[in-house]
Amino acid sequence: MTLRVLAVVLSIALGAAGFAAGQFRRADSGIDAHLARPDSFDGRFHYCRAVYRMNPRGDGGSWLTDYPLADIDLSIRLSELTKIRVSFNPAGEPNHLIVRLTDDELYRCPVILMQEVGRLYFSDEDAARLRAYLLKGGFLWVDDFWGSYAWQIWENEIRKVFPEADYPIVDVPADHPIYHTLFDLQGVPQIPGIGTFLAGRTSERGADSAEVHVRAIADRQGRVMVFMTHNTDVSDSWEREGEDPNYFRQFSVDGYRVAINVVLYAMTH
Repeated sequence: MTLRVLAVVLSIALGAAGFAAGQFRRADSGIDAHLARPDSFDGRFHYCRAVYRMNPRGDGGSWLTDYPLADIDLSIRLSELTKIRVSFNPAGEPNHLIVRLTDDELYRCPVILMQEVGRLYFSDEDAARLRAYLLKGGFLWVDDFWGSYAWQIWENEIRKVFPEADYPIVDVPADHPIYHTLFDLQGVPQIPGIGTFLAGRTSERGADSAEVHVRAIADRQGRVMVFMTHNTDVSDSWEREGEDPNYFRQFSVDGYRVAINVVLYAMTH
C-alpha cells in the first residue's frame, strides 16, 4: 500500500470512527487512578503524561491540559492505525498513565508528553532525573504553548536539563526522519484549540504566535530526545476529534498523522 493510499485510508477510518469515540468518554479520568505505579505496566504501550511543577511566572494552562481525552483518543488511534500493542483494561479502555519525573516509573515509559510547558518549572531534581531518562533512550514531546513569552519560559527551564553549549535547540528540517516514519509530512501544521477555531482563527496569540516552530534537542548520535511543537496545539486535535465535524476534517486527521510519526520515531530510534 502506498503512502498516498494509506493517507486516504487514514482519513476514511478516522472519519468513520470520529464520532463513535463517545463510548470512551466515560473512562475514569481520576488522577490518582492513573498515577503510574510499579504494577501499572503490562508490557504494552501506555500514553504517559508527565507531571510538572507550576511556574508562578509562567504562561498558559497546566500539565492537565487536554486530559484525559487526548490521552485516550491517541491511544485508541495508535492501536487502530499502527501495530503498536497498546495497553487496554478489561473494559476496553486505554491504560493511559500519569508519571512524575522523580518516580522510577518514568523509566517504564519510552515516550512522555507534556502540554502547556510555558507554565513549567523544573527543580534541580526534576532536571537531573529528566536528563538521565532522556540520555538513556527516553523521548519527550512538548506541545501546545504559544507566543514568545511561553517559549522563553520553556527554554529557560529545559536549559536546566541540557545546557545550550552541549545540546543546542535546532529547527527540525523537512527531510528529518521524524516526518517520514509512516506518513510523508512537510512539517507540523498550525492546529488551534477548538475555541480559537470556532472564533475563526488558527493563531492563539495573534502575530506573536503566527508561525509554527518545530524544534528538537538531539543526543550525541543525532537521536531526537526532546521534540517541541510551539505555536500549535496538536493534542487538541485528538481531544476534540468528536466535537465538530469541520474541526475534525481540517485538523484531527493531520494531528493524528503527526502523532503517529512522532511516536513511531520515538519507539524505533
